[in-house]
Amino acid sequence: MPEFSQANELKAWAALVEQHKAVSSELNMKSFFNQDPDRFAKFSHVFENEADSTEILFDFSKNYINDDIYKCLLDLAKEAGVNSLKLDMFAGKKINFTENRAVYHVALRNTDNWVLEVDGKSVVEGVNETLEHMKEFSEQVRSGEWKGYTGKKIKTIINIGIGGSDLGPVMVCEALKPYGDRSLTMHFVSNIDGTHITEALRDSDPETTLFLIASKTFTTAETCTNAETAKKWFLKTAKDDSAIAKHFVALSTNSTEVAKFGIDTKNMFPFSDWVGGRYSVWSAIGLSVCLYIGYDNFHSFLAGAHAMDRHFRDTPLENNIPVLGGLLSVWYSDFFGAQTHLVSPFDQYLHRFPAYLQQLSMESNGKAITRDGKYVKYTTGPILFGEPATNAQHSFFQLLHQGTKLIPTDFILAIQSHNPVEANKHQKMLASNFFAQSEALMVGKSTEEVKAEGAPEELVAHKTFQGNRPTTSILADKITPATLGALIAYYEHVTFVEGAIWNINSFDQWGVELGKVLAKKIQAELDESGENKSHDASTSSLINRFKQRSTL
Repeated sequence: MPEFSQANELKAWAALVEQHKAVSSELNMKSFFNQDPDRFAKFSHVFENEADSTEILFDFSKNYINDDIYKCLLDLAKEAGVNSLKLDMFAGKKINFTENRAVYHVALRNTDNWVLEVDGKSVVEGVNETLEHMKEFSEQVRSGEWKGYTGKKIKTIINIGIGGSDLGPVMVCEALKPYGDRSLTMHFVSNIDGTHITEALRDSDPETTLFLIASKTFTTAETCTNAETAKKWFLKTAKDDSAIAKHFVALSTNSTEVAKFGIDTKNMFPFSDWVGGRYSVWSAIGLSVCLYIGYDNFHSFLAGAHAMDRHFRDTPLENNIPVLGGLLSVWYSDFFGAQTHLVSPFDQYLHRFPAYLQQLSMESNGKAITRDGKYVKYTTGPILFGEPATNAQHSFFQLLHQGTKLIPTDFILAIQSHNPVEANKHQKMLASNFFAQSEALMVGKSTEEVKAEGAPEELVAHKTFQGNRPTTSILADKITPATLGALIAYYEHVTFVEGAIWNINSFDQWGVELGKVLAKKIQAELDESGENKSHDASTSSLINRFKQRSTL
C-alpha cells in the first residue's frame, strides 16, 4: 500500500491541476487533431484477442488529452502505485484488506494455468475442478442425459440469485444469445417482489424445469425466499422431496444449508471467498451461461477475459488499454467535475451490459474512505448509466449534445452483425450512427454554421452545438464469447485503476449492509399487531399505513 493517503497530495495531481487550467479555457478538440496528424494513431490501441483471433479497437483520441496531459496522467498512475497494486492482485495478496481477502477473479479465467496462489497454496486445481464439473453437468443437461424426475429432458432453466449472481449471468446470456441453445428457456429471478418468481413459474413445467440457486452462503434472504417459493411450487406437482435432487442445484459453498434444502451436495458448485459477487460470472455462478451457450463457448468467454488480463498485467502503463481508460475517468471526474459516465452499446444483444457495469463500477468505487481510513478530499465513483443506441439517441442524447453537464461517453459497436439482414443495411445504418454521434459530440455546430444554413435569428442559439464532448469509441470485430470476455475484463481493470488512484478499497461493499439489517428488523415488525412507534415519525407512519391497508 502506498504511504500517502490522499491522491490530491501527489505531485502528478498538482501537475494535472495546471494542465487543466491550461486547456479548459480554450478547449477545442478539433484543434487537437489539426495540430497533430498522428493523434488517432497515438491515442488508439488495438487489442488482439488470441483467444479467437479477433480484435477490438479502443479509440481514445476524442478525449481531453494531448501529449503533456497524457504524460501527467501516466505520472499519476506511477506515483499512485497502480503497478505495484496490480501485481499484488495477480500475486493473490489480500488487497481487500477490510475483509482480509485476496481479489482473485483473474484466477477463475486462468486458461493458461498460470501459477496462482493464495496464502502459499495453489488455487488452480480447485478452479479447474469446478470447471470440469460445470462441463460435465452442462453436457449432461444439454444432451438430455440429465432428466427430470419423470424422465423428461430439461427445457427450462431458472437462475435464482441477486446482485452479481443475477446481473452477470443474465447479461452474458443475453449478449451471447446467438450462441445459445434456443430450445432452452432461460429465466433469471432476483427481485424479492413476488411478481418476479411468479412470472418465471407461470409458463414453466415442474417436470422439465431446472433451478440454479446462486448464493455463496445459501443464506441470502432474497435468494432463499425465492428458492423456497420455487421448491413449494415444484413439490405441489412432484409430491416427493427426493425429486428435488433432479431439479435443483446449488451454486454455493455451504454444504450444510444446501443439504438441508434438499439438494444433493454432489450437485453443488463451489467458489472461494476471494470471488466478489460482482466479479463472479466467471465462477460457478456462470453455470447458467455454461448451460445456455455450451462449455466450449463458455471456455472461450473465459479465455477472452484471460487475454485482457495478460495485456493488463504485462503491458507497460503507456500502452496499457485499461490503464488509459481508468486515467481518463479520474481526469474527468476530479478535474472537470464530471459526475456521470455513459456506456452506450450499439448492439441490442448488449442491452443488459450497462446495468452489469453499474454494479461493477458503483459498488466498487462508491467509497469515500481511503485505504488508511481518512475521508477523501476529491470525487470518487462516477454514476454509470447506459442504454443501447440507437434507441438512446431518441431519449437522453439531447442532454449529451446541448445540456449543461459534461458526460464522458463510451460507444461500443461490432463491425460484423450476428443478423446481417437486408444485405447488411441495418448494420450499416447502425454503424453510421455510431460514427456520427462521436463526431457530432466532438465538433458540434457553430453559430456561423447555423446562420449559413439560413436558420432564423431567433433559432440560431437553439440550433448551436458547443461540441467538445469527450467520447471513447470501442470497435470490435464481432461480439463473440471471447470478445465479450475481454470487454468485461477491460471494464473490471478500468475500475481497478480508478480505485488504485483514489486510494480506496474497490473490493468490499459495506454500504449495502445497513439497509439489509434494518429490513430484517422491520420485516418482523410487519407481522406484529398494533401501531408501530419504534422508528422516526415518517418511517413508523409508512409502516402503519402499510399494515392497515395491506388487508383491504
